[in-house]
Amino acid sequence: MPGTAQGGSRRMSLEYAPHGLVGVLTPQANTTVEPEFAVLWPPGVAMLNARLTSPKPTIEERLLDYLRDLPGAVSQFANAPIGAVAFACTGASYYAGPEEEEALVARMEAARGIPVVTAGQAVRDALHALGARRIGLVSPYPDGLTRAGIGYWEACGFEVARVSGSALKEGVFHPIYAMDGAGAQAALEALDPTGLDAVVMLGTGMPTLRPILAHPRLGGAPVLSCMLALAWRTVQALSGGPADAASLEGWIGGRDWQPRWAARQPPITA
Repeated sequence: MPGTAQGGSRRMSLEYAPHGLVGVLTPQANTTVEPEFAVLWPPGVAMLNARLTSPKPTIEERLLDYLRDLPGAVSQFANAPIGAVAFACTGASYYAGPEEEEALVARMEAARGIPVVTAGQAVRDALHALGARRIGLVSPYPDGLTRAGIGYWEACGFEVARVSGSALKEGVFHPIYAMDGAGAQAALEALDPTGLDAVVMLGTGMPTLRPILAHPRLGGAPVLSCMLALAWRTVQALSGGPADAASLEGWIGGRDWQPRWAARQPPITA
């Protein structure tokens, strides 16, 4: 119900989140999730953020830890009256696969009594809302993770027709998180949209709001990102509103969030 947040058996109003408080789970070194959510959340929706951590040495092991320790990560919110959980990591879903992801989400929702939305499932729902089957991907990932992502989307019933890779910076703290919007936009523009029903910009670490504002459609195909889809789907889960194409098209066009994005841009200096 809009205007309230769940806290155990109580319902209460929150000063900064009258339309819902979201518990966001972010990979440990990700520098993109909080800034993009700060732009994407509509007025009256607020978030608490917790970090997904793992000491494992390989990216696949770390990502799987993030998903499989979902109950422990959510426990960081203690008894805060969150109305939904947003799992802001797609790579974990790629390695686990949609069946394991679905089962874990179902267990978490049964235990917590609130919606749990993963970035992977949010993109899936967005593509279904658009009636998309043949998709193109813009991937910031190394080859192994890109292949896992292709396998995930194919297992979800989509045809991955084309993939555009992005140039990763070397010698930085994290190649994906160090990307800028211009690089992401160049990778989007390099994708041939012929015959595509939709384009998905992968990853919650690649900055995607600037590219989407520049190209909400590429050759007629609507352009999504994992962060935009996750925000859209989480807000719909909070409000009980329809997760349909009409609501999604407004998000893709930046109807609500474009002014907030513009207000956060640094001033142009001579």
